[in-house]
Amino acid sequence: MASNLYVGQVMHERMQPVAYHFKYATTSIKVDIDQIQQESDKLRWLSFNQFNLVSLNERDHGARDGTSWRVWINGFLAEYNLARPARVELICYPRILGYAFNPLAMWYAYNAQNQLIAVIAEVSNTFGQWHHYLLKLEPQDSKSDSDSASHIKAQADKVFHVSPFIDMQARYHFRLRPPTDQVYTYIKETRDGDAFFYASQTGRYRPLNNTNLLKLAGIAPVSMLKVISLIHWWALKIWLKGGKFNTTPKHLKSVQYSHSEMFLC
Repeated sequence: MASNLYVGQVMHERMQPVAYHFKYATTSIKVDIDQIQQESDKLRWLSFNQFNLVSLNERDHGARDGTSWRVWINGFLAEYNLARPARVELICYPRILGYAFNPLAMWYAYNAQNQLIAVIAEVSNTFGQWHHYLLKLEPQDSKSDSDSASHIKAQADKVFHVSPFIDMQARYHFRLRPPTDQVYTYIKETRDGDAFFYASQTGRYRPLNNTNLLKLAGIAPVSMLKVISLIHWWALKIWLKGGKFNTTPKHLKSVQYSHSEMFLC
């Protein structure tokens, strides 16, 4: 199948005002948005836009208004003067018994020569808002550098409110690897040039089949509960230690969806 699973882990590390470091196991799914409907029809435990033990729903990503992923991304990339991609992959966490937690999902768009032309980091918060950070690429941008054949480095100003214990005066530094038999996403957050938060997601290929979907359904609820508990536990500790609570900025409270560019560095 063109789609597959990735078994790996997510890491969070914070340097201030309270230092912490934790990791947790995850299983994400990579879907070819043009083939996932047909692929899911062949699987007992996966459905597309319907309830199942494991499912994917177009209302969880992209426009989130019922617009198909293909129609949405064609129009979205056109806003940034990018041509219709020949192939698009989405990496996210699927719904388990109807529930999913997706603070970060990644989109990868390719041209007819299978060259990466755009990456979209889809960031969601717990207030029902989401933002797309778009990176436009030329084919040579994802070619080899000194330490990796496919790492891409990019930066973006923080324009979307996520954590109440991190203010808006920050900058994201991305280090990305287009998905193959492995997936790798690394984000460093800085303020005035000083790093204070790190997050990464790694994973190794697993085929998309009924056996692995059952394994995912058995592990994912425990993993989601663990990460939600850890995030709230450390938020409580930061608050108890005097960390400043930042409410959503007034100019963003009424904005459910927004988008901006990130740039190569």
